[in-house]
Amino acid sequence: MNKAIFHFHFFKNAGTSLDASFKANFTEKEWVTKEFPGNLIENRKQVKNWILENPRAKCFSSHTAALPVPILDHIQLLPVLFIRHPLDRIASVYAFEKKQGGNGFGAVLARNTSLKGYIETRNALGHDRQCRDFHVGLLAHMFSNEHGSEFERAKKAIEELPFVGLVEEFDESLQRLESWLATEGLTDISLKPVVQNVSRNTSISIEEKMEGFKKQLGDEFFDEIMVSNEQDMILYEMVKSRFSN
Repeated sequence: MNKAIFHFHFFKNAGTSLDASFKANFTEKEWVTKEFPGNLIENRKQVKNWILENPRAKCFSSHTAALPVPILDHIQLLPVLFIRHPLDRIASVYAFEKKQGGNGFGAVLARNTSLKGYIETRNALGHDRQCRDFHVGLLAHMFSNEHGSEFERAKKAIEELPFVGLVEEFDESLQRLESWLATEGLTDISLKPVVQNVSRNTSISIEEKMEGFKKQLGDEFFDEIMVSNEQDMILYEMVKSRFSN
């Protein structure tokens, strides 16, 4: 059976850099990307059709495709995704949206308010997960509700996905990803770090970034944001522990 990579490109999780590394290994028709609607039933239907319409593709990438990868007769899809410290990710989202053009909701909001105002506004919208347990909301899609709460399903996804990279350990993540892909028979893939679309200073430690984040937001609001991303922090620590071994 043929195998292909499926990159779940979570927003501001080094996905553009990862895609650049993938692209270096594939032709224009072998690396493909597309976006999909929020409705899960329609999302999964369209993702499946997209794969069937691209038989030559060896690497699929999407910001909006929902987990899990489709199960197909002719091809095995290898899911790849990265997660990131949730608060550092929020700061990166804000910095990115503030400098980008366009009239999208996030971009207009970021250009017209502070980081605190940006987070407060997005969290006030009940459906908006951009600043509230973002990873949990996406990872939980991997399993149906019968597998437990959203958080339980997200943890199960972290435990069962064959590869989850860590943005803060990007280079080592690429090495581990390359090794895993080789065990899956994709031995001709060489993943070199390519840094693209970076909104934050990568030379500063996560501890220093959090100190700066706290100063911007104030102690009380910082604590509130930690609570609203508590489940994301648990997922982050789960993945981080794998890189300390």
